[in-house]
Amino acid sequence: MNTRLLAVAAIALLTLAACTAGPNPMAADPNLAGFWMGLWHGIIAPITLIVSFFADGVRMYEVHNTGWWYDLGFAIGAGILFGGIWRST
Repeated sequence: MNTRLLAVAAIALLTLAACTAGPNPMAADPNLAGFWMGLWHGIIAPITLIVSFFADGVRMYEVHNTGWWYDLGFAIGAGILFGGIWRST
């Protein structure tokens, strides 16, 4: 019983370790998408999602971004589109 539990735990740990993010080779690129591009991408996300089903070169989320600021802009942009916190009341 303990051997099985240990084996399952080891497999789960290896699976989770395989999903970790690697280094970003584009981190030094000055042309990364920032807050404003994230905001725009969040606003047009539903349209981009539909287009991405038919076009291989279109993605909803810009992978070459500045990180935290892009994520914040994307979340705010998507929130603006769907009513944000005002929709919940």
